[in-house]
Amino acid sequence: MSDSSSQSPPDVSAGKDRRPLIAFTWVWVGAPLAYGLYELIRKATQLFTG
Repeated sequence: MSDSSSQSPPDVSAGKDRRPLIAFTWVWVGAPLAYGLYELIRKATQLFTG
């Protein structure tokens, strides 16, 4: 019987660092989301405050 717990997952052993891609993806999605929430709050305050 072989011990498979000592082997690393394929993504880790490949040596590719995906952190820059993940950060770029969060910015790509997060920036429009933040702008949309900003506009929603701005217009909601205009609606309810007159």
